[in-house]
Amino acid sequence: MKTSAFCFAGDLADEGVDAVLDNIQGRAGLGGVTMAAAYHASRDLFPHARERHLRYQPGGQIFFQPEAAVWRGLALQPRPSALVRDGDPLAELIASAGPRGLDVQAWTVFLHVDWTEDGDPRFAEQTCFGDPCLTELCPANPDVRAYALALARDIARRGVSSVLAESLHHHGLEHGAHHERYFVELGSAARLLLGLCFCSHCLDGARRRGADPDELRRRACGEVERALAGSEAQSTAELSHEQAAALLGGQLGALLEARCETVTALAGELAAATREHGARFELLDASGAIKGYADGRPAGDPAPAIAWRQGVDVAACARAGAGIGAIAYAADPARVALDLAAYRALAPAAPLVAALRPGPPDCDSAANLAAKLRSASDADVDRVDIYHYGLAPLSALDRVREALELACI
Repeated sequence: MKTSAFCFAGDLADEGVDAVLDNIQGRAGLGGVTMAAAYHASRDLFPHARERHLRYQPGGQIFFQPEAAVWRGLALQPRPSALVRDGDPLAELIASAGPRGLDVQAWTVFLHVDWTEDGDPRFAEQTCFGDPCLTELCPANPDVRAYALALARDIARRGVSSVLAESLHHHGLEHGAHHERYFVELGSAARLLLGLCFCSHCLDGARRRGADPDELRRRACGEVERALAGSEAQSTAELSHEQAAALLGGQLGALLEARCETVTALAGELAAATREHGARFELLDASGAIKGYADGRPAGDPAPAIAWRQGVDVAACARAGAGIGAIAYAADPARVALDLAAYRALAPAAPLVAALRPGPPDCDSAANLAAKLRSASDADVDRVDIYHYGLAPLSALDRVREALELACI
């Protein structure tokens, strides 16, 4: 089983590429680096940074020099980071990692872009009321699909082992922007509906599957408006796929089906494109983060059971040629084993990669992490990515090495 550490281009710029690689390879005992080649907006605390412990990350930027020919004529263009003005962080990492025998994966956030100040609503997901969600591009939009394909191609041609695709799917209501506020109890149905895209491209997909787009939108608006009025209690019980499909007079199922087919087709296109350049394509499913990111205590069914909410059909994406990425954020090793086994059952022949956190809120000892590593091995996981080099204290690297030794990985 291969191993790697997530990192940012900012980590490399702050500490120096060689210092970071020394720590990842020598101190943690890991075999690769998974660098963010494109990322969303964030404000993060970096415990062992040399210069700034608190850093801001502008939204939707890339961390390599784009190839002009790949992007020529596209409606959506890449936005290079300030770190690219004087160099190419991804190229520098690949050049330094190669002689050390380290693999480089390109962790790529595709459609969560946070272009709120100058985002174009034509490309954004839209609520049933027509409100544009400027932080998120819609995967059903042809111009967005062309952007995603160009991004994957431009990265894959650089010599990375794989493109780990985060946010190549639809997005829910929560975690769409910073300082979100919802001072009304929406209930599970209204929360789901407000997180679905009703743009013309998504509605066309629903129409092809027998739904009436106008009726679909009208019913969705009515359902959400009743919740916003706050005049009646809203059920907060988690909806199953079958229950959700039965909403809006039974028509919502057509939209949910269209969303999954949209993401599956896009994942297949990107997998074929990266394969042309010798790189593997891995679709990172957000379900494990939705369930366990905040407290490391996911509950209920295994993580992939809710993937449909983001328009992800894990089994179909694997059949389309994508490797599958599982976010295994959980304190309990048994929960990690449950989730990874579920992903493996859905994608028995596909490469499976898993993200683990070596510190709070998921991990308090090397023994805990070792148990999770053994579960990954039992699920025939191809690679474990440790989250995250810059966000964890350096002592976490010692825990990783000890866990790898305990697990005999």
